[in-house]
Amino acid sequence: MIRVLIADDEAMIRSAVAALLSLEDDIEVVAECADGAQAVVMAEKLKPDICLLDLEMPELDGVQVADRLSGTLAATRCVVVTRHAGPGVLRRALASGVAGFLPKSRSANEVAEVIRRVAADARYVDPEVAADALSEERSPLTERELDVLRAGRRGESTSQIARALGLAPGTVRNYISAILAKLNVATRQQAVLLAEERGWI
Repeated sequence: MIRVLIADDEAMIRSAVAALLSLEDDIEVVAECADGAQAVVMAEKLKPDICLLDLEMPELDGVQVADRLSGTLAATRCVVVTRHAGPGVLRRALASGVAGFLPKSRSANEVAEVIRRVAADARYVDPEVAADALSEERSPLTERELDVLRAGRRGESTSQIARALGLAPGTVRNYISAILAKLNVATRQQAVLLAEERGWI
């Protein structure tokens, strides 16, 4: 039997996936978790074969859960499902040791098949996601502009970014104005999210 832990903050989706997977002869759902922190605790307690993780969850996202578990549960493999699979997210997932990556649009039968493949030590990346990652657009931002976004990705102030990069606050403000114009977004936070999704930072 393949022992599976499911983590998704949407209760209806979580319970539906659990019910459908439980119909499979070779899959046993051993836990259902509503957020990433709970998933880490339950996985370390139950040591499932597979953790099926929603990307977007409170506390810790699916990739962060996989990253934590890769250091403590070498035998447990993680599959991440998501509605929005940008190339940057895929790269982050693979770097964190995620063994499977697929969109939520896949059927329960397809999810079960991916779980079997990953349990057999194979890796699976959805072909559409992989194609998007290969055809991703180049960043319109300069390396220095990307440095500014990286330094401010957790909401740091202009002064904090300036200190971190050894720049004057006015220079940082100029970089931020240029970034917002190039990316056609209204706020620095939107610019950070876009850059992360596209895999630029």
